Amino acid sequence: MAGSMAGMTAVICTYPLDMVRVRLAFQVKGEHTYTGIIHAFKTIYAKEGGFLGFYRGLMPTILGMAPYAGVSFFTFGTLKSVGLSHAPTLLGRPSSDNPNVLVLKTHINLLCGGVAGAIAQTISYPFDVTRRRMQLGTVLPEFEKCLTMWETLKYVYGHHGIRKGLYRGLSLNYIRCIPSQAVAFTTYELMKQFFHLN
Repeated sequence: MAGSMAGMTAVICTYPLDMVRVRLAFQVKGEHTYTGIIHAFKTIYAKEGGFLGFYRGLMPTILGMAPYAGVSFFTFGTLKSVGLSHAPTLLGRPSSDNPNVLVLKTHINLLCGGVAGAIAQTISYPFDVTRRRMQLGTVLPEFEKCLTMWETLKYVYGHHGIRKGLYRGLSLNYIRCIPSQAVAFTTYELMKQFFHLN
């Protein structure tokens, strides 16, 4: 629950930046709707409903973030406890701040973090596809069929199916997500030792 709430809070605070990033990244050479970041902010505000225009696609993001963060933290915690209880000498070592506490070895931490990220990403990925489609909004020709989260999910599933629709691009996302989560969880565990929190 704590992981889910932390993730959702971060998303709500940074969502307008992500919206502008997606719009700028989607522009095709020669067909620039926006001249830069400030222009994109002004245009979205003026033409897409003011402040609420920056939050188009927020619902699938929140619904995807909750399971992503929750499953990620839960999976990592489960892998850590199961590993340390079943193979403490193989997978663990004494914590540098408290030798009575076992922690995962660094390479095992990286592995568990990567697995946790992959599982969480797989579960929440259809929401990510929905969010991106909704963020692009008027840029896509079929945008009027993708105004709400449910309409967008139905449209993507109906026209492209599961593998080529709801999970399109997942393998590329693993390239970013797995190392990112591996490093994030390993850093988290190392910082707990550094600040003597074990």
